[in-house]
Amino acid sequence: MNAAPPFRLDGKVALVTGASRGIGRGIARVFAQAGADVALAATNEKLLNEVAGEIEGLGRRALALRVDLSDPAAARGLPARVHSEWGRLDILVNNAGIAAKEPLEEITEQSWDDILAINLKATFLITQAAAPYLRASGAGRVINISSVAAQTGGVAGSGAYSASKAGMHGFTKSAARDLADSGVTVNAIAPGQILTDMGRLTPEMEAKIVGMIPLGRLGVPEDIAYAALYLASEEAGYMTGAVMDVNGGILKR
Repeated sequence: MNAAPPFRLDGKVALVTGASRGIGRGIARVFAQAGADVALAATNEKLLNEVAGEIEGLGRRALALRVDLSDPAAARGLPARVHSEWGRLDILVNNAGIAAKEPLEEITEQSWDDILAINLKATFLITQAAAPYLRASGAGRVINISSVAAQTGGVAGSGAYSASKAGMHGFTKSAARDLADSGVTVNAIAPGQILTDMGRLTPEMEAKIVGMIPLGRLGVPEDIAYAALYLASEEAGYMTGAVMDVNGGILKR
């Protein structure tokens, strides 16, 4: 998984939310390997600094931005912070997300609002604020990290999470139309079960899920990162408004 990426992002500036761990961390590393400077946004300052060190160790610039994306002003201000530091923004990856397992009858309004605030509203606010910079780039890219749950409803008790990710799909398609006139593409990736802290499973549950996956294994963050690299590249310039399934074939059964 450490081979040189097949697509290049030399001279590009990327902003990745939820970059301190899991899929976001994997995307940040792969983008840096491909030549991009990467701004990293998350709440955990210690982990952010660790990822920043990894990016700099790959010979690229890193910018660690501690931010609470449930705060609308903080979410809106994120692209400007990157642009102020580096003078451009070419790629936005909306990866930050939270989840909770709550049966339908037990989901509170506060829990519903909290999940949609991070997973969907922040995606809208950051994309809206980033749009002028992405248009100026000449080949801007927005990549929204969704979930197979948007298409399946997820596991029992994931109503708010599934709804937030389904909303992300609709927003992706609408934003793709709105930004197409300046060559900005907007796409989503819908991962299946990925080995991350957020997706941690018991051995019994892991065995059950692996049994549902035609490729016979869980995904790893790099599986999503390389898909994101393609969508961020010049080679994907004619792909917009799409949802890319990266799930080991779980929807095919």
